[in-house]
This record gives sequence, C-alpha cells and structure tokens, in this order.
Amino acid sequence: MSFTHDTEVALISAAALINTGKEDPDQLRTPADLDTFLTEQRFSGSRTHTRAELDAVRALRAELEILWFAQEDDAVGRVNGILRRADALPQLVRHDDWDWHLHATGPEAPLEARMATEAAMALIDVIRSHELDRLRSCAADDCDGVVLDLSRNRSKRFCDTGNCANRMHVKAYRARKAESASL
Repeated sequence: MSFTHDTEVALISAAALINTGKEDPDQLRTPADLDTFLTEQRFSGSRTHTRAELDAVRALRAELEILWFAQEDDAVGRVNGILRRADALPQLVRHDDWDWHLHATGPEAPLEARMATEAAMALIDVIRSHELDRLRSCAADDCDGVVLDLSRNRSKRFCDTGNCANRMHVKAYRARKAESASL
C-alpha cells in the first residue's frame, strides 16, 4: 500500500510524537524540546512557545496513542471528533518547499489542533484503505513504542526510537550462539 506523500509524513510524525513519551527520559519535557521536535518534523505555522502549548501537545500524544490501537469503528469516531473540535475545513495549500497538499486548519490555529488535524487527515486514508493493521506496537520485548509499517510486504516489526531492531537481532544471535555452544 502506498499513501500520498503528505499522508506518510503525517503518519510518521504522529508515530514520532507518540514515541517521544516512550523514551526515558520523556523527549518532550520543555518547550525547547517541543521546538526541536517540531523542527525535526518540519511543522509550520504559529506557535506560542508556552508550557500550556507543550502540555496540549503532550495530551494529544496520549490521544493519538489510543487512536493508534483503536478498532475501525472507534477510530472513525475519534478521527471525526478531532476534526470537529478543530473546525476542520480541508484545503489544498503549497508552502515552503512542499507542493500541493492538504491542510484542514489554518497556520494560525493552535499547534495541537494543527497536529491533531494532520494526524486525523492521514488516518482517514488509513481507515478508508482498511490498513489499520499497519499501525502496531514495537515487537521488542523491552519497548512499548509504536510502529508505522509502510513496507510493501508488511514486515516492519520494530519502532524507530532507539535501536530496537538491532538490539533484538543481536539478542537472537547471541541466543543462537549460546544454544549451539551448549550442544
């Protein structure tokens, strides 16, 4: 399954936002941490740079995590709720080095509303394509991060926070070596 570029970017960003709370320490502790995250994710639009804005984004992170694992009917209700709260009005826009893509809020809307709406708009494509199974948990036994599987063969098992895939492959290799050494 191939999603449009802006859908993939929004889904990747939503997963990254959720996973900021999975690391120790939490990756969104200060407004400066949020600035760094937004720069990395290339979010545009107005900002207040306040603790209240940070708290709202952290609350959104929890809401998106619930949505990440929701069944289809529940996901639809949650997505529609986000869009209603934001008074979403989808529009084609072009800015910075991005070609035409969808925004459903203006650049002056509160940051958490813009972030929530972008995630919701991307999840609309996931739901309509019946691809919710591409949203899952990290398969590492010591991680509770989320995974967005955009691979063609649906094989992505580990999150992008840290080194889960490498760590689990090394663990499996060492277990195989120990087993063969004991024979």
